[in-house]
Amino acid sequence: MLLEVNGYPFLLDDRPTRIYLFRHGEVTTFERKTYNGQTDVGLTPRGISQLEDAAARLAGLPIEAVYTSDLERSRRGGEAIAKTCGVPLYEMPALREKNFGVWEGCTAEEIAGRYPEAWNAWLTDPMDSRPEGAETYREVGERVFWALERILKTHPGEEVAVVAHGGVNKMILAASLCQPPRALFRIEQKYGGLNIIDFYRKRVLVRLVNG
Repeated sequence: MLLEVNGYPFLLDDRPTRIYLFRHGEVTTFERKTYNGQTDVGLTPRGISQLEDAAARLAGLPIEAVYTSDLERSRRGGEAIAKTCGVPLYEMPALREKNFGVWEGCTAEEIAGRYPEAWNAWLTDPMDSRPEGAETYREVGERVFWALERILKTHPGEEVAVVAHGGVNKMILAASLCQPPRALFRIEQKYGGLNIIDFYRKRVLVRLVNG
């Protein structure tokens, strides 16, 4: 049966597919609060510890597979979970964070100073504005929900772990809560935070956010 979440169709079985959705651990640029996007930044020692804690939380659960983006900060968390649970790891580039183009590596203050017109456009319409070389959030949503659909179709009635990125997780949570895409800006995702979402045949149940 097909279920539509904010216009995206998902083929579900009678038993829910449970997604343990993590954000990656703390990154080396966290103190500067830069827009990392698809820049492949590394993890801090604390970030690595957060990933180990994430893996420990799933030990003993019937996890069937782990999915990550192909960026190191996501993949390393997935590797820790896959090793702990003894399950395969699959990289999906579609789960990458939003591409911020020329803004990547910059702080909000630096962007506002260097690209004032683009920054003001972003503040006015963050869903559809496009910094130079970047994606729009709507384009990000297209690939993220394509990836989620693939995961749900591959694992009907099973439990899987996904280690992704702040923006990606917020999009999935907003849709799962039947909120408009722009609601992603009202959702918090801490480093190493866990969300649990059950995808039933006729409904989606969010069991935990940012735990």
